[in-house]
Amino acid sequence: MFVEDKILIGGDVYLLPKMANRHGLIAGATGTGKTITLKTLTESFSDMGVPVFLADMKGDISGLAKPGEMNDNIAKRIEGLDSFKLKAYPVEFWDLSYFCKNTPTS
Repeated sequence: MFVEDKILIGGDVYLLPKMANRHGLIAGATGTGKTITLKTLTESFSDMGVPVFLADMKGDISGLAKPGEMNDNIAKRIEGLDSFKLKAYPVEFWDLSYFCKNTPTS
């Protein structure tokens, strides 16, 4: 979440946008929060006007195209964050098979 010119990662952990670079890797075991971290970073960079390219083979991130739905867990996590709102983000889906069929070969 982009808050006060910083990216809120979780708890009291922030990423300063000037410290981010062009490439990143999020790695870890199953269930450690990789997808949520990636969604948070993607939404925050989009809010700052930074274009983001993601290769999402399983479709876990495709939900960014639609506004989320409020539930008790989200309401609890956003207590005290006045700037939070559920919204959709600009998404363009690319199909790898389309590019394979429509790419000229020499």
